[in-house]
Amino acid sequence: MIGTMVHQLTKGVPADVLEREGLGAYYTDHDRAVYPMSAAGTPFTAAYLQSKGDVIADLVEDMAAEQKARATYEHLIDLADDPDVKDPLRWLREREVVHFQRFGEALRMVQELKNSKKYY
Repeated sequence: MIGTMVHQLTKGVPADVLEREGLGAYYTDHDRAVYPMSAAGTPFTAAYLQSKGDVIADLVEDMAAEQKARATYEHLIDLADDPDVKDPLRWLREREVVHFQRFGEALRMVQELKNSKKYY
């Protein structure tokens, strides 16, 4: 959704304006295409995804990722002044909160089951 919003906001913007606003290098490499990268320009890589194969460690990592995403949306909301940009960002932020809560519920269930007597 963020990539679509950026594409919509830059659609039809002349190249010289993109360059003046700090998007010249991005435009040179990608035109107005959606190219997942960090705000600092680091391209997305699957190396960002963490997993240990331990359900508790993995759920805690998932919860941390949701909180990082929520914080990013809050920062984007702070930077935006257009309600048509802020409203979807608020929706995405709330989605991260719900995801965090669901992962927390799953973590509690796993911890309860892990300590229960095993019947074979």
